[in-house]
This record gives sequence, structure tokens and C-alpha cells, in this order.
Amino acid sequence: MKKASLSAIYSALKGIDFDSEILAEVEKELNKGEAQKAKNAEAYEAMHDVIVGALSDTPVTCAELFESIEDELPEGATKGKVQYALTHLWADEIVKIEGKPNTYRKA
Repeated sequence: MKKASLSAIYSALKGIDFDSEILAEVEKELNKGEAQKAKNAEAYEAMHDVIVGALSDTPVTCAELFESIEDELPEGATKGKVQYALTHLWADEIVKIEGKPNTYRKA
């Protein structure tokens, strides 16, 4: 079921003062994953300064960047997470240069 549908059901049930146990279950299902999402956001925020600070005007691959900052990254940071950050986050601070492999530089 889509989150929007579940949210509409929750609102309708809450509006008619439905059974509180069932409402609590629906609310729990709606908020499932929010804690993990917040934890991931914190982790990427902790990596931001290290990643962006290591970039310069000289393009580098993700592997080269990760190798150079691996010891500075927070515990649990992986090359895959750095790759995700480079390609999905901070687009205004990082320039992706398409190629095989892609390279990245500071904007």
C-alpha cells in the first residue's frame, strides 16, 4: 500500500474517532523507516565536510577520493556511501564529469 493511501486511511479513521489500538498500528506503519532515514541523514551530514573539503578543481574518481579520505570518514562510511553522496547529494557543491569512470570536482 502506498504511504499516501495509508495516510488518507489514518486521517479518515482519526476523524471518526476509531479504535485507538488500530490507529496506533496504522500510525506506526506510517512512521516506519523514519528513524533509519534520520540516522542516514545524520551520517551523510557528518561526511559532508570531509568529502567536499577533499575535492578541488582537479577531477578525481570516487575510488581515488575514498582512498584519500577513508581514515577521516565517520565509522560505517563506505565507498558506496561516498558514491551515493557524490551522485545524489550536494549537487550545488560538486560537479560530476561523465566518463568511464565518472570523476568529480568542487563546483
